[in-house]
Amino acid sequence: MTSMMVDNQPKPFIVTSSSSYWSSGICDCFEDLPQCCLAFWCLPCFSCKTTYEAGEPLCLSLLDCCGVLPPVNASLRVAIRHRYGIEDTLLKDLVYAWCCRPCSWCQIARELKTRAIPNSQLH
Repeated sequence: MTSMMVDNQPKPFIVTSSSSYWSSGICDCFEDLPQCCLAFWCLPCFSCKTTYEAGEPLCLSLLDCCGVLPPVNASLRVAIRHRYGIEDTLLKDLVYAWCCRPCSWCQIARELKTRAIPNSQLH
């Protein structure tokens, strides 16, 4: 009697009718000028708004101000990628969160707006 060991884990199955890429680029901030202005003039307010729209606690994003690496921005980028099945890398998420923080927040907000899933369906 032989036993067979399975070493492959099942892959997550994501059903989506949209693209597996970001709906806009990291530098496409001017696609939504009001959001771009809010992010430029008051990034803490904009990040709180975006975090809330993603279904996370309202001011969780204020923790970004305290860290060397912006952990909330990077982790929210990863969460959004996983939620919508967006193909990208953790390295890019970290680079964008570190070097292009306002642009990264704008990209997350545009993605949420484009995919438009109400908060009630997130939890």
